[in-house]
Amino acid sequence: FGGAPKFPPSSVLEFLFARGETDMTLGTLRAMAAGGIHDQVGGGFARYAVDRTWTVPHFEKMLYDNALLARAFLHGSQVSGDEGLREVAERTLDWALREMRGPEGLFYSALDADSEGVEGKFYVWTVQELIEALGPDADAAIDWFGASDEGTFEGANVLEGRGPAPDRDARDRIRARLLEVRAQRVRPGLDDKRLTSWNALLIGALAEAGAVLEREDYLHAARSSASALLRVHRDADGRLLRTSDGERAKLNAYLEDHAFLVEALLTLYEATFEARWFEEARALADAMIERFADDERGGFFSTSADHEPLVARRKDLEDSPIPAGNSSAALGLLRLGALTGERDYEERALGVLRLLHEVAPKHPTAFGHLLQALDWVADPARPPREVALVGPDVAPLARVVRSRLRPRLVLAGGPGPDERVPLLAGREPLDERAAAYVCERFACQRPVAEPGELAALLDAPGQASR
Repeated sequence: FGGAPKFPPSSVLEFLFARGETDMTLGTLRAMAAGGIHDQVGGGFARYAVDRTWTVPHFEKMLYDNALLARAFLHGSQVSGDEGLREVAERTLDWALREMRGPEGLFYSALDADSEGVEGKFYVWTVQELIEALGPDADAAIDWFGASDEGTFEGANVLEGRGPAPDRDARDRIRARLLEVRAQRVRPGLDDKRLTSWNALLIGALAEAGAVLEREDYLHAARSSASALLRVHRDADGRLLRTSDGERAKLNAYLEDHAFLVEALLTLYEATFEARWFEEARALADAMIERFADDERGGFFSTSADHEPLVARRKDLEDSPIPAGNSSAALGLLRLGALTGERDYEERALGVLRLLHEVAPKHPTAFGHLLQALDWVADPARPPREVALVGPDVAPLARVVRSRLRPRLVLAGGPGPDERVPLLAGREPLDERAAAYVCERFACQRPVAEPGELAALLDAPGQASR
């Protein structure tokens, strides 16, 4: 993915995963995980590396990068079975929960690169500092982190994970001790504003990781953040707002705020099967269409129709460094259309794709999220699949769905038929047992009750799920 400086290509990695490519994707994830761009002590990633080997970072940590990367590493672990990638995903989310969460449940925006006016001072170590901190574990840590007397950054060491790794207990002990020592240093400055769009990205990451890894603490954090966002980041008329200090929100929300939150709420619904989140997602999508859609040319404007007057209403199109509002709107509406059977949502998404379907494949690194939406509709003979789970205990069936990365699939679930979620309407358990309905455009195969039967349906060659 190019030379220096190098930014994490999260959206491109996700598109490549959706297309079944694993060599480049997994190689990139593992290189980032072992590099200095990854905080080997506390978890999380810096904004970019100043070199082509992911060694020396620009030390600023952004919420959006870490939300996107946590999900990419989770997906990498799903397609490869690599426990190291899963661990990176968890440590990234654990960092966000530990260092970036406000008391109300929302997440701060960024940590600065500098502390005490010196870039990276909080994060780098000399060999002597490692020896003093770690005692008998120092030699193993120095070998693991590749530390030297010369250092890799202004006489000190950006810690990497490219050396021989000690056993799990030793790794945990080394990290815990260095984190304890580092906590005594002057911390980098904190950008404590809470942005709707960036919080939505993390809600989605926490929700999916919570469901896949069966981490209830992640699901709780996702629910808490979503509840706070819907409570605090709205005006008196219920319209979404852009930013807050955790108590008072201000500024009209942009397209990306709406689109990212639609995607996040759908993910939270799929993770919890709590219909509230589906209903909020659908209502927000309807508001996004009403206030941002360009009915004449297709796609969506970045600002709403009731925004303060501008010389021109522009459209946000490129997926760098985060997904564009239009790309996110397209993918969110395609998912919503699959869960509802409502053709209008799909048509609105297709309006975005018609604007960019020629340019995006020619410049894939600039349109990674949009290409995921394009992949959703690229083969009409192979439509995405809808899976509805109903019954007294759907967890074993849900575990089958989540056991693999299935980017072209939507999931609904509950104890029985639920008119609030159209995919669940009329779906009944099988003889009081949990049942799975596998469908394409709401045309469903015979329901099955055994996890093995569901796995066979989902993994059958030539089907829409990959």
